Amino acid sequence: MTEALSPVMTLLEVREFLERDFSAVFGPGLPFSVEATGPGSAVLKLTPDNSHLRPGRTISGPSLFALADLTAFTVIIAHIGPVALAVTSSMNINFLRKPALSPVLGEGRILRLGKRNAVCEVWMRQASDGVMVAHATGTFAIPA
Repeated sequence: MTEALSPVMTLLEVREFLERDFSAVFGPGLPFSVEATGPGSAVLKLTPDNSHLRPGRTISGPSLFALADLTAFTVIIAHIGPVALAVTSSMNINFLRKPALSPVLGEGRILRLGKRNAVCEVWMRQASDGVMVAHATGTFAIPA
């Protein structure tokens, strides 16, 4: 039950950890930002630029996959602490509609948090109107 889960890190602590240990992805001027954390949840934002485009002026699948993976990782570390070696063991993504070239929010939620693994889902929506563009589920291995 995710309602009973409480983050062990504040939003500021999560941001500082990610900027310090994952600066190639979460640094000043980079496309991913952590917008919120809460009980069993986290929200990240992808602010795409031309490097995230595919033909047809839409956000590429790999960019949305990165948003899903980073959102799931963020919700997990917010609840277990700064464990940089928690890694993706599986991820499934469904692309639902063509996203516009505008910010996309990844809304992550923990489905199960155990000692050795965690299962999350991520809903990806256009920030402007809330239209869902993709959905992902993922499992992460948590080191001992």
